[in-house]
Amino acid sequence: MNEETVRVTRTPEGLLFTVHVQPRASRSEICGPKEGELRVRLTSPPVDDAANKQCVELIAKSLGIAKSKVSIKSGAKSRHKVVRVQGVEQDDLLPLFKTEKEQQ
Repeated sequence: MNEETVRVTRTPEGLLFTVHVQPRASRSEICGPKEGELRVRLTSPPVDDAANKQCVELIAKSLGIAKSKVSIKSGAKSRHKVVRVQGVEQDDLLPLFKTEKEQQ
């Protein structure tokens, strides 16, 4: 797998992909793919589920969908998470997976 690609899996419940979260960053942003995962920087600390909530909110906002359509399937206590997105097609995720160079 190319390190600049994120593997997306289609399930009956929605699309799944892996996210690497960096809590306590200076700003919240989606950095694009790195090492097979979507890199997400969050200002929230990893306490009381704050970083997980902010991760869901940021992904939902970036896709223009309701927060209820995005959930963390596994990895709630880890930096490496599997995120489920419902109600979108795989092509709708492409803007999330642009590298930092492509976004500029």
